[in-house]
Amino acid sequence: MCVPGGQAAIALIYFAFTGSDAHVLLPESAYGPNGELANHLLARFGVKTELYDPLIGGGITKLIRTNTRLIWCESPCSVTMEVQDVPAITAAARHAGVTTALDNTYAAGVLLDAFAHGADDVTMQALTKYVGGHSDLLLGSVTVRDEAHYRALADAHSLLGMSVSPDDCSFALRGLQTLAVRLRQLEENTLAVAGWLREQPEIGAVLHPAFPDCPGHDTWARDFTGSASVFSFVFEPSIQPDAIVRLFDELALFPVGYSWGGVTSLAMPYFNLQRRYHFHNGKVVRFNIGKEKAEDLIADLERGFVALQ
Repeated sequence: MCVPGGQAAIALIYFAFTGSDAHVLLPESAYGPNGELANHLLARFGVKTELYDPLIGGGITKLIRTNTRLIWCESPCSVTMEVQDVPAITAAARHAGVTTALDNTYAAGVLLDAFAHGADDVTMQALTKYVGGHSDLLLGSVTVRDEAHYRALADAHSLLGMSVSPDDCSFALRGLQTLAVRLRQLEENTLAVAGWLREQPEIGAVLHPAFPDCPGHDTWARDFTGSASVFSFVFEPSIQPDAIVRLFDELALFPVGYSWGGVTSLAMPYFNLQRRYHFHNGKVVRFNIGKEKAEDLIADLERGFVALQ
């Protein structure tokens, strides 16, 4: 079913499968507004959320309580790009009778075939991103594989008034017609830019699922058919935030922006990123690589990196 946005899809899943005194497990590096919804709004209604190490895999068994009602997965996770072992997590949840939900936005619903790779219950994505594809649409989707979950979602969907317009749906159908072509070009551009960044002495790590040193890469290689346009990189500790700001000021092809999946490259710095399980010194930048020519993007970065000197 379609909803007004990716965050609406997340909210619908919470309302359908949790209630007073419910315990929810959420990966630490999940999409930020997911945790904010749980900890601010839903907490007022008695929902208790616990953050877990996104690379925990089957070890999540030890965190499941008698009142655990929902386990979230997101793979790769936001910003720090940990690739989760979704089959292992969902197997543990299935054994305990707990519903699992996968945020499959990075994969556009196609680079990871969720239900074929262990996602038992519910998967969602922000159609705003790759399916819309042109940064002019707000839409989300929730998909289930059995009737009971569908009924629970349908009741919440109707009562919350999460309807969407035919025009919005037509934009998503338009985007689907070019999705394969766009994903292929975005992957090629992104790998080129990420590969260039790996060679720069100012960069301490490049967090791209297709690179062997990315957390969870082996799981990505096992479950995914390709990579998308989003990745992050970490500056060396000697690079100060004011130098990174100067770099951003010099870039002509990387405007600052949160959303991604469109045709335009974007950059977003995270100077105070807090992570308990996988710490990256707090100076992380996330890139979305668009459909500009890769050599133009690299030339723009070369000019910008001069500002780091």
